[in-house]
Amino acid sequence: MTYTQWFTNHSHKHKTILNTINLKSKNEIIDYFTYENMRDSHNDFCLLYESNTKCHDMQDLNCYMCGCPYFRFDDKGVETIDDKIVYSICTKGLGSTFESEVSIHHDCSSCEVSHHKKFINDNFDIDWKEMMTMVSLNFD
Repeated sequence: MTYTQWFTNHSHKHKTILNTINLKSKNEIIDYFTYENMRDSHNDFCLLYESNTKCHDMQDLNCYMCGCPYFRFDDKGVETIDDKIVYSICTKGLGSTFESEVSIHHDCSSCEVSHHKKFINDNFDIDWKEMMTMVSLNFD
């Protein structure tokens, strides 16, 4: 699955959930997206739910953003470094990278920024795509 495919699919899942829960306030919506509730109520929202695994080992993990507005990707490549195509980066320099012989990808697994309730509250938009509007460098 490409980054773009994931982004499009996830945006659709997020919107579908919001359309079905009928919660009105920002706080109600954010609270609904706790890891435990999402795992139990929307098992198909994240591949990790099925194995009861968290993407980040933290208490009070919130899945509302499930992505970070600091992440950038381009399925064709952001740049080339030492003959490796860089497909994703963090604009804040957080996290790390993982590399193969031909590619470099950003690894967010050590960064919890976008899963904290305060960060979500400060960056909240009812439309997930609006919060993530800058992440894709390859949308037309």
